Amino acid sequence: MTVSASDKDKDSNGEISYSISNSKHRFSEIFQIDKTSGEVTLVGTIDYEKNKHYQVDIQAVDKGGLSDSSKIIVDVIDVNDNRPLINVLSKSENIIEDSPPDTVIAMLSVSDPDSAENGEVECSMIGSIPFKIQSTLNGFYSLVTDVALDREVASHYNVSVTCADKGVPSLSSSITLALQITDVNDNQPLFEKTSYEANVAENNPPGISVLMIKAIDADWNQNARVSYILEDSSINGVPVSSYVSVSADSGVIHAVRSFDFEQIKDFQFRLVVKAQDGGSPPLSSNVSVKILIQDQNDNAPQVLYPVQTGGSLVAEMVPRSADVGYLVTKVVAVDVDSGQNAWLSYKLQKATDRALFEVGSQNGEIRTIRQVTDKDAVKQILTVIVEDNGQPSRSATVIVNVAVADSFPQVLSEFTDFTHDKEYNDNLTFYLVLALAVVSFLFITCLVVIISVKIYRWRQSRILDHSNLPVIPYYPPRYSDTLGTGTLQHVYNYEVCRTTDSRKSDCKFGNAGIQNVLIMDPSSTGTMQRIQSEKSILDEPDSPLEVRTFP
Repeated sequence: MTVSASDKDKDSNGEISYSISNSKHRFSEIFQIDKTSGEVTLVGTIDYEKNKHYQVDIQAVDKGGLSDSSKIIVDVIDVNDNRPLINVLSKSENIIEDSPPDTVIAMLSVSDPDSAENGEVECSMIGSIPFKIQSTLNGFYSLVTDVALDREVASHYNVSVTCADKGVPSLSSSITLALQITDVNDNQPLFEKTSYEANVAENNPPGISVLMIKAIDADWNQNARVSYILEDSSINGVPVSSYVSVSADSGVIHAVRSFDFEQIKDFQFRLVVKAQDGGSPPLSSNVSVKILIQDQNDNAPQVLYPVQTGGSLVAEMVPRSADVGYLVTKVVAVDVDSGQNAWLSYKLQKATDRALFEVGSQNGEIRTIRQVTDKDAVKQILTVIVEDNGQPSRSATVIVNVAVADSFPQVLSEFTDFTHDKEYNDNLTFYLVLALAVVSFLFITCLVVIISVKIYRWRQSRILDHSNLPVIPYYPPRYSDTLGTGTLQHVYNYEVCRTTDSRKSDCKFGNAGIQNVLIMDPSSTGTMQRIQSEKSILDEPDSPLEVRTFP
């Protein structure tokens, strides 16, 4: 502005000069006045936030030394030259993920020194985040949760809060809050598969690794640590822990025992995985595991027919009128393995006449391959080998006795020697042991009897030597004397019947007789009759044995 003063004096007494008198406020650094014209100009910087108005004292002085003063009131008009100030009063460093909505996360104070609309502030956040900002009091704001948090979706947030005034142009300020979401155990472990299946070859060594299962927990740290536990169950009445075990940390399933496909082909059990955390109870899930036992060729074929016995002979008869392709017999065998390990093939390994018989490789049927002639031997011994299709293959051998004859007597005469030799070989060891035991027993018995008799006679001789009584022989009544004139006779007849292929003898008591008779019928090939009658040893201990043979 321009100030003016008037002076009624003339000449030099009327010449006026202007100046700012309140220099102590250093207004001279802000304002300046022209001494002659009285024009007041702004030479410094003014700030509405520091001084909203100024009072400038102006003095007018003439050259005669007279003066007058006046005041200039300068009002400062505010302009939007200040940004809002954001101050964080409090903030939660870690936020639990299951915090309910409207949970206060941080408290902010926002101020703008400008006036009117230039000092009116609004705060907002950038981006789609589960938070919102609310104005509580004048200049105070709170940051709260808008929805439920999920650490597994986002484990932390960088929340940017922007506060802008309403000035033109608008000025704004921003602040970024780093928020960490704390995990809670709200997720159960999940297996990579809905079910597991593994193959194990039978006869496996105990402790072998079968398979590895894996479960993942979306939680964090301790809440995500999983441990694997077998669920208590049984397989055919046997605890599942007797079959498999699981490593609690790695999830590797091991076989506890050696499996046998013929006993158990597969088994299924459930595995429980638990997340060990501080909660109670920990979350868990389970999965089904199936173990399939793979068959190995560990069983040789078993021949069901013909039955191989040590004490009897089974022979198949083939008439001499048999034509080509005549079915002699069929070798029946089974294999307890499965699949190709149980596929059996039959092969003629050895035969008395290989040009007479053949064996079906698939069905085991023994048939003639040519016409049977009178020149063919009666006794035919075939050795058939049965093999399975395993790798390596296993086999069994069966001996088939075939009699080429039209009548049974011909067969009997040919196979009698074989039967006896077989029986002799089977019982030879038994008889040798039995004979040794009997001989040892008799020797010890005789030795004891001889010693006892010697002692008894020695004692009797000493008694008789000291006695003067006569010795009178005494014979107990109803017993025979040494002359064989006793009154009671004990005579028994025995008839023993035995065939050439009998292994035991049958004894039959008959009528009393006075002689021992052994009868042999040379005309019979397989029957021997024996009749024996003996007198009691007490009646005639020295009676002779008479043997008669009847032609």
